[in-house]
Amino acid sequence: MTPAERPGARVRRNPVPSLLTSLLTDHLDPGYVAAAAERTAQHTRKPRLPAALWLLTGAVVVGIVFGVALSQLASGAAAVDRAGADASAAVRAARDRSAELESTRDELAEQVSSERDEALQSDVVGNALLDRLSAVESAAGLDTVSGPGLSVVVTEPAVDGGSSERTGSGAAVFDRDIAAIVNSLWASGAEAVSVDGVRVGPNVTIRQAGGAMLVENRPITSPYDIAAIGPPQRIQVQFVVSDAYLRMSTVAQLYGVGFSVRPAADLELGPAAVKESFEAEEATPR
Repeated sequence: MTPAERPGARVRRNPVPSLLTSLLTDHLDPGYVAAAAERTAQHTRKPRLPAALWLLTGAVVVGIVFGVALSQLASGAAAVDRAGADASAAVRAARDRSAELESTRDELAEQVSSERDEALQSDVVGNALLDRLSAVESAAGLDTVSGPGLSVVVTEPAVDGGSSERTGSGAAVFDRDIAAIVNSLWASGAEAVSVDGVRVGPNVTIRQAGGAMLVENRPITSPYDIAAIGPPQRIQVQFVVSDAYLRMSTVAQLYGVGFSVRPAADLELGPAAVKESFEAEEATPR
């Protein structure tokens, strides 16, 4: 009988290697376990600074950034406002200076005319020359005239800051509309014409620059008041059958432009601006 077959005898088994036991029982490498434990310890560790302090610091930094941005924005807006105010002041100063120069020019022109009349009225030749000068000045619109006539008023429609259907901008009246009315008044028998107080004479232009209407480079605004001195009934009868009247009547119906024509009993038009004129002469053959 072998020792293993003896009753009560223990059977000795081969010991299981520790590496195999570790692989079967421990599914993670010890290094991973240590790293996980370290990470868990760091998460559970109390931070050196409370979270509320971090939030407060972040809020302060964000506030400083927004404050600097608002400060720069306010300073930029203030600079734009100052530039706009300076430009407006310069325009007003130039306009006042222009008005002052025009007033001085009118005073000097009146003084020269008075001295000229006194010098030429002394003899027959001087009187004849004075009559010729008076006729030329009247034709050129250099004298102040008054009398009955016709008043034509053209008014821009209210577009509430939008764009007009006719022009695509804030204005619905073209410069050629005003020019057509002026030309038709001349053709209807007008002796003198002005637009918003600006006398229309030779070489006077009516044009648009952007959204501004200019007569002799002077800005005019709606309502455009066109005055014509002459026989009121004759001018009105001929004007209402002109192409300009029919054109403006159509524009008034389609785009809401104001257009009115009425006789005026007493109109006064100032002199037109003096411009240098040139006269062409036929060259004599040699």
